[in-house]
Amino acid sequence: MKKVGGNITALIQVKDEGQKNIIGEKEHVWSDVTCVKGWLDYDNGHNSKETYHAKVQSSTHVFICDFNSFRNLKKGWVWNPFNLKTGVIQSTEQDGKVVDATSENARMVINGNIYQILLIDNPMNLHYHLEFYLKYVGGGLGV
Repeated sequence: MKKVGGNITALIQVKDEGQKNIIGEKEHVWSDVTCVKGWLDYDNGHNSKETYHAKVQSSTHVFICDFNSFRNLKKGWVWNPFNLKTGVIQSTEQDGKVVDATSENARMVINGNIYQILLIDNPMNLHYHLEFYLKYVGGGLGV
């Protein structure tokens, strides 16, 4: 069976449980857990002034990659975008903390842009490829 492959690398980050700040809000720290190579495609989007009376970009993308399990991933590894093979340099934590990356606790960073993961789909449970449905959050030039 031929692999999906890809032309872009996406970094997957997972947030921690969070610490309460001085006013009681939870502040989360995002940790790099893995990267995947795949295809990013623009699906839908608009700039609406109706919701916030300001121009706010809202877009939806689809990221397609080979099937991978995102369970028991090590937190705290250092990602090297210049390592063309895996991107991983080494783990920064030795205590064995592992985490599952899900749509509830993970996000993608692609070319400096941050995308919220809305859904991780394994079409027909064939374990051939995954489809990540994403929402553009921000980033890019200037962040």
